[in-house]
Amino acid sequence: MSTASTAPILPADLAPLVAPPAVHDWGADTEPGVIVVHSCTTLGVTLVVHLAGEIDHFSAAPLRAFLASAAADGCTGLVLDTSRVTFCDSAFLAVIEWWPRHGRRLRLTNRSRAVMRLLHAAESVQRLPARPTPLRAATS
Repeated sequence: MSTASTAPILPADLAPLVAPPAVHDWGADTEPGVIVVHSCTTLGVTLVVHLAGEIDHFSAAPLRAFLASAAADGCTGLVLDTSRVTFCDSAFLAVIEWWPRHGRRLRLTNRSRAVMRLLHAAESVQRLPARPTPLRAATS
């Protein structure tokens, strides 16, 4: 016995006649960002990288792997040109905080507006006084 049918799942009066209008929400992105290494050169043991695009949780992972490979190959200096970075979040901070460990040098050049905004936000958070947690306030 076959129950195959060619009837539509929804009756015609309930199925939309036209596609719903596209909604443009300029809030958070629904897709991962894309970071591009626009150019990359070495000057001795210093790696010079020109980045372009968006650096978020997803796109920072390949960047981190790229820099880890450079560090494993003996690069001890890193110059990041971020003039073409259009968005970055705490994942970029994690990458640039990771590099200077073990005596490596880091220099950010041509900082884009997005990078400057992130660095200023991170700096202002570091200047905030420590607030007592509810547990610490209850025990003092």
